[in-house]
Amino acid sequence: MSSTLHRRWIAPVALMAVTGILLAGCSSEGGSSSGPGDYGKADGVVTIYGTIADTEAELLEKSWADWEKANNIDIKYESSKEFEAQISVRAQGGKAPDLAIFPQPGLLADLATRDYIQPAPDGVKANVEKYWSKDWAGYATSNDTLYGAPLMASVKGYIWYSPKNFAKWGVEVPKTWDELMAVTKTIQEKTGKAPWCAGFGSDAASGWPGTDWVEDLVLRQSGADTYDKWISNEVKFSDPKIKKALDTVGEILLNPDYVNAGLGDVKSINSTPFGDVARVVGDGSCAMTHQASFFDGFITDPKNGNATVGPDKDVWAFLTPPIDAGAGQAVTGGGEIVGAFANDADTVKVQEYLSSPEWANSRVKLGGVISANNGLDPASASSPILQDAIKILTDPDTTFRFDASDLMPGVVGSDSFFKGMVNWINGSSSSDVLSTIDKSWPSD
Repeated sequence: MSSTLHRRWIAPVALMAVTGILLAGCSSEGGSSSGPGDYGKADGVVTIYGTIADTEAELLEKSWADWEKANNIDIKYESSKEFEAQISVRAQGGKAPDLAIFPQPGLLADLATRDYIQPAPDGVKANVEKYWSKDWAGYATSNDTLYGAPLMASVKGYIWYSPKNFAKWGVEVPKTWDELMAVTKTIQEKTGKAPWCAGFGSDAASGWPGTDWVEDLVLRQSGADTYDKWISNEVKFSDPKIKKALDTVGEILLNPDYVNAGLGDVKSINSTPFGDVARVVGDGSCAMTHQASFFDGFITDPKNGNATVGPDKDVWAFLTPPIDAGAGQAVTGGGEIVGAFANDADTVKVQEYLSSPEWANSRVKLGGVISANNGLDPASASSPILQDAIKILTDPDTTFRFDASDLMPGVVGSDSFFKGMVNWINGSSSSDVLSTIDKSWPSD
């Protein structure tokens, strides 16, 4: 994985859902208090708070079940779709969990700069140094201090499709963006139906699947240098390069002839939960959708129809193609960082375990996810798409960039950018959406 990021962590100034004074020093029940220091109690119980929900949460708990018994520690996991706002509220109010799984490194950095997050303990530091690349370590670092360790990872920008239907329609996997648009047009003409489907619904985080689309196009159209400068606000959202990426995405997502297959019209994108798209892709009523490698778990989930994934199965995937033929592999991706509010012995032990290859292999074997932990055995991934994603992550020739919205200040990346994509689908112009996002950027 090749990546040189300009990491200028900029703290959000408007993340909180409530106002009020900081309640530093107020202990939470049986756990941590706000601010680093000697907080938490080694009582055999460690609380973890995160966004991972439903079936994925069940698999998460299963991944550490044997370790819990062997180490006599009860890990209590709590999922919330309001995590981005509530973790800050809990930290301020002295009600933080022992550990939190942060999907946005920028949010972890914000809380770290305000002295809520414990510096990573020695065991976590050792695991990060041994099993994680410098790039991934950088996502958990603020002001030269490591505050946690990566957990899972995903490769974004896959286009999920039916190999059987592609053969029936006489189309092949495209090698450039123009070829992708040609395939789209051909499928629409041959079927008389919209080829694409999308869902932006994700409760308080609605809109994030749209940001993934834009990030893929920024990286492919304008290159890694522009992408990095965009993250650090050296390139504004209203810059012509970013507008070009958004408008290019609009050639698909704002075209009523091209969306929203099996689900409705263009505006139904906002009301459709992102996971529900797996059902219409799996049953063939939608020809293509854009989603990360973790979508494998949604496709194969019995709740969504239990479709199979593979080159000769119900559903397969290819990466969003480059603009120019023969261009090198450039991908965006995401992951989570485990940060600690407490530093008692039990919490430290759990945090160390979650940063280890032992945990990574345990979770990946259960399906649906991958990890960039280099101690991971690729054979642990039973799904061919996840094996493909692991190869991409570990290929030194891959240009990899972490999800831009996750690296931006929370008030932008997980707020105005998300909301901007929703407003864009609802009819707001690209210029108005991008200008509004620019205005939300915190002043230095």
